[in-house]
Amino acid sequence: MGGESTPIPRIRRIAVCDLDGTLVDSDAALADAFLALGVQRSEITHGHVLAEECLRLGISVEEYLSVYDPSMAAPFPGVSELVNQLSRWAVCSNKHPDSGAAELARFGWSPEVAFFADSFNGPKRLEPVLDALGLPSSDVVFLGDTAHDRLCAKNAGVTFVLAGWNPRAQAEPTDVVLSNPLELLELLSD
Repeated sequence: MGGESTPIPRIRRIAVCDLDGTLVDSDAALADAFLALGVQRSEITHGHVLAEECLRLGISVEEYLSVYDPSMAAPFPGVSELVNQLSRWAVCSNKHPDSGAAELARFGWSPEVAFFADSFNGPKRLEPVLDALGLPSSDVVFLGDTAHDRLCAKNAGVTFVLAGWNPRAQAEPTDVVLSNPLELLELLSD
């Protein structure tokens, strides 16, 4: 048994991505559905579980979905190019599963795993996504745009990466902040 050992290949980090506000510029589409149902713009916030937000605003999820126009949402510039270069990636989103799956299909995106609001008991969590991918937290980065995304990553022991191309994303001192989606490729290959 005196032969040379074969080096263990380096595991490339996998990106798990939030959808709304991170990969997809959907703020107007999300807000317009609430506005169509009579909600005041000042009452609308982003980054929540749809069922909880609808309950808070006094409307049903069914009413919301009946007026939500997914065709208004589009990838942020550079995101489609990023997604096309990722060999493995996943989605972890508070988005309703019907509209989330429809958007992924419309953009031609095929993440290895896609978890939406129905996959969690409450707000999104990364642990089920890590389990589905069969990866430890050290092999994953979570790309998001909100304080909830940051907390989600922290709770799972995952490196948080802020989608700095979203103008409403607020950086914290410990964040890895990207100004362009394609910068994620450099982070994944380190």
